[in-house]
Amino acid sequence: MDSNWIAKARSQPLGTINFNNIRSKLIIDYDYALIQIKMLMVNKLINPSLACLNYYHYDFKAMGAPCSIQLYAHNSKAGKHAAKIAMDDVYRLEAKYSRYREDSLLSKMNRIAAQGKSIHVDDETAGLLDYAATCYQQSDGLFDITSGILRRAWNFKSGNIPEPAAIQALLNLIGWHHLRWEKPKLTFTIAGMEIDFGGIVKEYAVDRAASLCWQNGIRHGVINLGGDIKIIGPHFDQSPWLVAIRHPRESNGKLTTLELYSGAVASSGDYERCMVLDGIRYGHVLNPKTGWPVNYMAAVSVIGDFCVVAGSASTIAMLKEAQGSAWLQALGLPHLWVNVQGESGGSIVVNSMQHSPQDPT
Repeated sequence: MDSNWIAKARSQPLGTINFNNIRSKLIIDYDYALIQIKMLMVNKLINPSLACLNYYHYDFKAMGAPCSIQLYAHNSKAGKHAAKIAMDDVYRLEAKYSRYREDSLLSKMNRIAAQGKSIHVDDETAGLLDYAATCYQQSDGLFDITSGILRRAWNFKSGNIPEPAAIQALLNLIGWHHLRWEKPKLTFTIAGMEIDFGGIVKEYAVDRAASLCWQNGIRHGVINLGGDIKIIGPHFDQSPWLVAIRHPRESNGKLTTLELYSGAVASSGDYERCMVLDGIRYGHVLNPKTGWPVNYMAAVSVIGDFCVVAGSASTIAMLKEAQGSAWLQALGLPHLWVNVQGESGGSIVVNSMQHSPQDPT
């Protein structure tokens, strides 16, 4: 096994990540983690200084969500240094791709989109667009970064269902196939379109934060950006990190607790932004082909090597509705789903206190 595999995987361009080799990477990552654990135990006997790591916890807010970095470092200075580099990169991505900031790159791109013109993008944005194209293809057009424009019709704080005519008008502006992507040039063929990286950027930020911590000497820790999680490495005593999976209908309830030594986990559901009218729940996960909220899955959680992959996979499963379970099973990643009827399934057992990413069955 290539001992540099982890570093190579973390530096892999986002656009080259695909769904076909994810499971094998997860198993390799897990095996590599076990090897590292054994090597560390030996090294601690040879070099006692390795045993002097302390635990540090840093809370912050970014991308509209509570976030945290937990890690082990030799001292407070080393811990703060790694955490600051990771947090600064999260803030950088938020400033670059926020649709709430007029000075963001995304806002600039959407001003170009409103005119039906073209824009040349940087390598990082090109990677995001490549990955968005992959998700669009893998989901049969359901994962579509042009569908964020539907928020103009759906205001979940209003308690009102939009008029069908308002939804239809927006559907005419949705569709990745309306974009012409010729790296590094992106052309909007229909004036008035928009793009939104909201389903990709936060998870991408998680992966980058973990990678930056690793590059700065951190071997044990976990990144949590609003529930999107990436394990840097197990606790220093080699115990796993405990990750609770939220129950979609019980505010303080949990479906299960995962024990993770490596990898990432992300969830999607109908419980974050939603409204309930006449006993029907309308969630924020919107089908780009109909303009209406999905209504089959209540929540989906996926474990993967990359958080960006786990996040997009969980969202695609939500969008596929009744076919989501079969799609996840074919994907081969460890997962858990709960539908709106309260039925659950997947390769992660509900109420199990342990899950090894090596065994997704």
